[in-house]
Amino acid sequence: MRLVIVSNRLPVVMERGEEGLNLRSALGGLVTALAPVLQRVGGTWIGWPGVECTDEAELEHALGEHSLGAGYDLKAVSMSQAEVEGFYHGFCNEIVWPLFHDLQSRCNFVPEYWTTYLAVNWKYAEVVKRCIGPDDFIWVQDYHLMGLGRCLREWQVVNRVGFFLHVPFPPPDIFCKLPWRTEVLQELLHYDVVGFQTPRDLQNFLDCSRTLMPNVRRRKRRGTAWCECDGRTTAFGVFPIGIDAERFGRDAANESLTQRVQQLRRDMPDQQIVLGIDRLDYTKGIPDRLRAYHLALTRYPELHRKVSLLQVVVPSREDVPEYQELKGRIERLVAQINGEFTQPGWVPIHYVFRPLEWPELLAYYRTADVALVTPLKDGMNLVAKEYCACQVEGDGVLILSEFAGAAVQLKGGAILVNPYDLNRVADAIHHGVNLTRQERRRAIRRLRAIVRQQDVFWWVQRFLNACGLAVQRQPLAAASLSILSAEARVEV
Repeated sequence: MRLVIVSNRLPVVMERGEEGLNLRSALGGLVTALAPVLQRVGGTWIGWPGVECTDEAELEHALGEHSLGAGYDLKAVSMSQAEVEGFYHGFCNEIVWPLFHDLQSRCNFVPEYWTTYLAVNWKYAEVVKRCIGPDDFIWVQDYHLMGLGRCLREWQVVNRVGFFLHVPFPPPDIFCKLPWRTEVLQELLHYDVVGFQTPRDLQNFLDCSRTLMPNVRRRKRRGTAWCECDGRTTAFGVFPIGIDAERFGRDAANESLTQRVQQLRRDMPDQQIVLGIDRLDYTKGIPDRLRAYHLALTRYPELHRKVSLLQVVVPSREDVPEYQELKGRIERLVAQINGEFTQPGWVPIHYVFRPLEWPELLAYYRTADVALVTPLKDGMNLVAKEYCACQVEGDGVLILSEFAGAAVQLKGGAILVNPYDLNRVADAIHHGVNLTRQERRRAIRRLRAIVRQQDVFWWVQRFLNACGLAVQRQPLAAASLSILSAEARVEV
């Protein structure tokens, strides 16, 4: 048995240099989780390379060279610029992304987007069919490829095929706004196993299927559901994704990183640091967070000179007007708050707009006294888990949106808030910075134990076990460490 991973993007960053295409490993939760599994059992990763490449021979050669070092094969799905616009920018980012995050007013239901989405899923299916052997297990990742299962079945592919949705699944009153609502549900029934992040997502799917597909037979037992339709049975379960907590904790405790942390403390003396780290996206609730922080400073003057917000925003889709407008709103709010409250020797908000290198990210996580993670809706939100893993001193505080998938696992130690309730978020900031050291240590100890136990390898194994594929934990985790440390060195 080999494992075939199919995702929107390949796990590489591709750039054109003077001597041709240059590839380096991408760093992220999905790569962290799945690369060691592919190396262990053998397999292929299929996806779009992220750039339009007219010289297919050059692309194939570059991917082949990278595959030798990665330990598994990379196969590219080519897309024209028109297909990228209709599939990725259109259907995925203007329809599914806002709709599945309960922001249907931001959707742009262009009929041609759906047509392009289906056509691109067929392209992926064609590449998958070319690459698989009779015993391979195919694991499809995320909402970009919900229709891939049906395409594969129509190609007469009989392999076991699993699908995991990394984003939330909306309730019926929101999902039913989608013009192709029944078609999307039917697409998912062509997989053998479908995974969701939280029990709420699973229940939302089942409620939608009851509303839109009354002919489907459903049964549920102990957190797993089965849907039967046209002689095919699909299992649906909950598999919350984790992080490589051991790696985060080990690297955060590194001596060179300790020096970075000490320097940050010297730069911001006698202050508690509240940390926000987000990709530039309207689902992250950054403007709401800033307004809540403004309320906290207004309501609790004792926070002045004692607390600073370090808000990091990682650039994303800056060429899209909506994201440009969001960036402008954030910067205006930062300027307004700093203009109102800044005093000699104290700036209430330190704003960073750029990607962070690995050591810098860990230093921020370890230095922060409080993490303010308040997305309006999130499938999981790994920032919350990364922060907990990096709290090697064991006295951090996590303020977490109740609408993040991570809240299901971390509610026992985090301060949960409704990100739309600015007054309560302001109160939570005041409460978090005033917790005693004993209260902080007790809560973060709980959180770190959960993050370590339910890590990214636990996630992979639970899904593969549900598909009838067992991978032992210890060799897998051990194999990943050398790979990831090498990747980290390349990235830095």
